[in-house]
Amino acid sequence: MNRSLFLRIQSKVEAYEPYFVHKRNGVGVLDLSALQKITTALRMLAYGVAPYFMDEYLRIGESIAMKNLKKFVKAVVAIFSDEYLRLPNNDDIARLLAVGESRGFLGMLGSIDCMHWTWKNCSTAWKGMHTGHAHELTIILEAVASYDLWIWHAFFGLLGSNNDINVLEWSFIFTELAQGRAPRLNYTINGNEYTMGYYLADDIYPQWATFVKIIPRPQGKKNKHFAEAQEVYGKDVERAFGVLQARFAIVCGPTQPWDLQTLKDIMKACIILHNMITEDERDDGGEENIDYEQIDKIPHAQVSLERTPNTMEFIQQHRRIRDRKTHSRLQSDLVKHLWQIYSQS
Repeated sequence: MNRSLFLRIQSKVEAYEPYFVHKRNGVGVLDLSALQKITTALRMLAYGVAPYFMDEYLRIGESIAMKNLKKFVKAVVAIFSDEYLRLPNNDDIARLLAVGESRGFLGMLGSIDCMHWTWKNCSTAWKGMHTGHAHELTIILEAVASYDLWIWHAFFGLLGSNNDINVLEWSFIFTELAQGRAPRLNYTINGNEYTMGYYLADDIYPQWATFVKIIPRPQGKKNKHFAEAQEVYGKDVERAFGVLQARFAIVCGPTQPWDLQTLKDIMKACIILHNMITEDERDDGGEENIDYEQIDKIPHAQVSLERTPNTMEFIQQHRRIRDRKTHSRLQSDLVKHLWQIYSQS
């Protein structure tokens, strides 16, 4: 990360957590500085090294280095979660919809997938619950990412023996939408009106109105063209996982801590720092080369905030999210829309 971002994080963490304040110990000797403690924590996150390795570089013992890491990740989660681990607001949704429309996927809000994080020091009594298809002890992260690698949704902590559908059933990804607190969209594809955004997903996900899945064995030019485009743009979340693991090696290899809550704090802190770095290094055009000034002049999907529903409205909204007919119609309309764009070009 850039020096300015590091100093910003240091000042916020030092102001929030007294542990990082540079002070004298019981015998009047200056203790470790905030710079030493935060550098230790960030090096353990970025390089995935063991706590005792810090003694050679920063003269910090193993127990203190581990304490620094736990205090740091908790402070980062407490300070920056509301800003960097939040759902998209109206402006964010408008930008995501504009990017999705430029790609041919009207109403797209990102892509969704799951990642497994290996847990080396998992308790022996929990091994059966954490062993999945890869025959490793893992913990699952469900995430939604956009084209710019920003992670908008993160649900972490479910046992590795679950698959993506089990994680989805436990996840809170559609809670705001079902309860009427999420912005409502209005857009039209092929003459059909839709009021919910959707995520690009793998074939394992259910046929819900909020998912557009890949066609496993496409037949015909239209379906093949759609399958190729869906696969390309559906990889945004895979790219985000790759960049997250490249930036923070601790979430790439087997993790060491024994406590599950510590692992949750580490994962959340890494995602928050990833989003902070993404924001700091963001280029408005990016790889998409989109003219946002022209996009703002064109009327697109309208965004409005729904009111809080009653019980019956909540049940109806829940059924709308899981509507298979809407899923099939949406996918069919997108196939025709993408083929029309391809034919005109």
